Amino acid sequence: MSTKILLYNGVTCVSINHIEFRGLRMKNIYLIGGTMGVGKTTTCQIIKDKLNNSVFLDGDWCWDMRPFQVTAETKQMVMENICFLLNNFIKCSVYENIVFCWVMHEQAIIDEIISRLDTTGCKVHRISLVCNKQALHERLTKDINVGNRTEDIIRKSLERIPLYEKLNTCKVDVSNMTPWQAADFIIQNC
Repeated sequence: MSTKILLYNGVTCVSINHIEFRGLRMKNIYLIGGTMGVGKTTTCQIIKDKLNNSVFLDGDWCWDMRPFQVTAETKQMVMENICFLLNNFIKCSVYENIVFCWVMHEQAIIDEIISRLDTTGCKVHRISLVCNKQALHERLTKDINVGNRTEDIIRKSLERIPLYEKLNTCKVDVSNMTPWQAADFIIQNC
């Protein structure tokens, strides 16, 4: 990467391969959304492996319950758990890169998460993985064929595609990308 110059309160900091904030490395928070089956989890695992001092949280892990119930109470609990974990990752001096994925199909969800985080000294990368209907249908069909998803997911996921165009995020079209290519693109461009 190129050298970057950052001004903070009139102080010039020169940073190579990272950004500095008050003499400390600036942390990167990658918020990566996308419809079901677009490749968020796989791409984020790769990003975690490619970046130094990284941690990954999948928002779906906070919904892994039986029976699956979406109520006002469970929505609040999941949001609180996600933000609690992300804030603890931010506070931990070991981590420079925090990678988080979740469906995040509404701007209000992204805004609420960010509003609950202590982003001082952090750069927040807002990213949406998008793809065309054919590519998404093919990906979901593979998941269905191996028993990872049920057929109703195709309709639900396809219906959400247009929602991502409205979001204030960096759109990464993964229709013709492997997860490794998507991870590299995100690291270099978003």
